[in-house]
Amino acid sequence: MTADLDNLVSLKVDIADRVAEVMLLGPGKGNAMGPDFWRELPLVFGALDADPDVHAVVLTGSGANFSYGLDLPAMMPTWGELLGGNALAAPRTRFLGEVRTLQKAVTAVAACRKPVVAAVSGWCVGGGVDVIAAADVRLASEDAKFSVREVKVAIVADLGSLQRLAGIIGEGHLRELAYTGRDVDAARALRIGLVNDLYPDQSAVLAAARELAREIADNPPLVVQGVKDVLDQHREHQVADGLRYVAAWNAAFLPSEDLGEAAQAFLERRTPKFQGK
Repeated sequence: MTADLDNLVSLKVDIADRVAEVMLLGPGKGNAMGPDFWRELPLVFGALDADPDVHAVVLTGSGANFSYGLDLPAMMPTWGELLGGNALAAPRTRFLGEVRTLQKAVTAVAACRKPVVAAVSGWCVGGGVDVIAAADVRLASEDAKFSVREVKVAIVADLGSLQRLAGIIGEGHLRELAYTGRDVDAARALRIGLVNDLYPDQSAVLAAARELAREIADNPPLVVQGVKDVLDQHREHQVADGLRYVAAWNAAFLPSEDLGEAAQAFLERRTPKFQGK
């Protein structure tokens, strides 16, 4: 393991017998994804991609939940200039760059040549769904819950769910989840193909993910990488085009009274009242 992977804040990496295990640590509540996470995620998956001794990866969360998603309080200082209400070209351009940086972090998971198996327990919300959508295979415990929740906070999801989930769960299910922001339990996630299999609890799903990664790692590594490359060839271009479009869309249209209302309602722990302004 490189020295850089020994000094992580938001992720923990263990490598044994050709399988790497990446665990989300937070430090935000529920493994919320703050600046450290977005900086470290591409570093970790870039290193695993380049490591010839790694043939497969398990991705999981620490504690009871995979991730509550974006750590909004931690990220707001970066976005405040745009979200203040009267942003001109310069802050919008900076915000566009920020979105593209976060997108690249998630894409590092998808671009890793080593197959990634996500083991999900508890909540997997927003950015958490973006990340598992970039994995190759998703397994879940029976207590897992998923939500493409950005619409609830007046944001168009822009880190990959809208681009990758159609190929996983189909257009109809994706549109339902993205338009409503509703929570999806593990049984529904299995029915729609968001996850491959369900397991009784966190320890069981992690054991299953490790077993699957071990089975993958026992196959010829360059052939496995070739299979992944062939499978990704068509989708990669569609996803990249979609990510560029949604980043530009949000840089142009994200600031709104509804977004401010969503933030205020969150702080006041009440239901927001959206006006379409």
